[in-house]
Amino acid sequence: MENLDPDICYRALATRDARFDGRIFVAVRSTGIYCRPICPARTAKRENVTFYASAAAAQEAGFRPCLRCRPETSPDMGAWRGSSNTVSRALALIEEGAMDEGDVEALGDRLGVGGRQLRRLFKQHLGASPVAVAQTRRVLLAKQLIHETRLSMAEVALAAGFGSVRRFNETFQTLFRRAPASLRHGAQAIEIADAPVTLTLGYRAPYDWAGMLGFLASRAILGVEAVIDGRYARTIALGGKTGHLLVEPGKGDSLKVTIRFPDLTQLPQIIARVRRVFDLSADPLAISSHLAEDPTLAPLVARRPGLRAPGAWDSFELAVRAILGQQITVPVASRLAGTLAATFGGTLSDPAALALGLTHVFPDAAALAKADIAGLGLMPGARAKALTGLAAAVATDPRLLCPYGDLDSAVAKLCALPGIGDWTAQYIALRALRESDAFPAADVGLLKAMAVAGIRPSVPELLDRAETWRPWRAYAAIHLWASLSDASEVKHAA
Repeated sequence: MENLDPDICYRALATRDARFDGRIFVAVRSTGIYCRPICPARTAKRENVTFYASAAAAQEAGFRPCLRCRPETSPDMGAWRGSSNTVSRALALIEEGAMDEGDVEALGDRLGVGGRQLRRLFKQHLGASPVAVAQTRRVLLAKQLIHETRLSMAEVALAAGFGSVRRFNETFQTLFRRAPASLRHGAQAIEIADAPVTLTLGYRAPYDWAGMLGFLASRAILGVEAVIDGRYARTIALGGKTGHLLVEPGKGDSLKVTIRFPDLTQLPQIIARVRRVFDLSADPLAISSHLAEDPTLAPLVARRPGLRAPGAWDSFELAVRAILGQQITVPVASRLAGTLAATFGGTLSDPAALALGLTHVFPDAAALAKADIAGLGLMPGARAKALTGLAAAVATDPRLLCPYGDLDSAVAKLCALPGIGDWTAQYIALRALRESDAFPAADVGLLKAMAVAGIRPSVPELLDRAETWRPWRAYAAIHLWASLSDASEVKHAA
């Protein structure tokens, strides 16, 4: 583990410094419990505490989560390790269930590294193995579901990814020395058909919620997404089932997520996607301080200190949206995407979804690969062909739009597809692959934003200037786009 100065960590603990929440976890040897640095409990003596870089590291060392400060609700800073992009990509895959499907070697293969190398990187940056991280995420999700929902214990076990209720009970008995049901206070579980699951997801403040909603609203696909009264809603299609969710500000530094979906086993993936869309693992202070060193970006960062890089709910949906947006305005691209969804996507009948204006799920790759997109007559033939080609490629290789070993290889692989050039590939990498350094330098909006700031660079000149923005060029792009007073005039598919 690195960058864990014990003296600094203890001062953070003694002062309940919220800046360290999610960065460090405090294990108290006299109690066998690990806490967040903001835990309201009496501060333990210096000689009794050990600091860990992740909850997984503390749990792997034999400590159990605090029931008072609830480490499962801390900002998920473990997924923001700019010093190791490989670890960041691996964490994203683990959160989406990669370790449920295979072992560490298989995970390493997907990232272009060996299993031994991946274990070494995890130990260095998180203090825990990939297996321990996956197990800790499962336990903490189960614990959160016990505290925040009325799901039965069997449903909690299913939703958190435990193979059986027996395994779930054994894990909690070993870790907490009590049955999982004893962690629930107040009302007992109730079973209501199609009842929603509501959870809170923490983040590191500040958070520019208005900026995030503005970005998503201008790009919302009609019938699939909606921004209503300061809330974001969208449809879900996973495992052959459909549903929808609603995201809004929660108490404190958190978002409140209400999920209506019939298959609880998909809950971890749904939560992972919400985190991805709303960039909940970002460290805005670190990013802002770095970008503010550039005199052009400094006033933009000061204006929006909590601006995030919006992610994509579905990589294929985002890639289609990016291709549709080539050479046309953002609103037109959104309308075209809505037409594709209404024509080739599935429909919803849930009254709760319809009340939010959610009527369709976006078609998957297999559906669009067989669709007569050109027959709609809504776009140039070359673009329709590019969409069909993309859909066929993703239907053949569903992992085509998953994280790669590095940004350059991701862009190269995407550019090998028909109709995708560097600009589109960089944009897909920025939003779908969550590459923090992706930068579509040829974007008209970025060039216009620089011109508004009094600089008129060529694309090569902008790339040269952006070298100092690494490894957060994606956030610089978001700040530049946000600085435009009338985004509707900008011709990019962002």
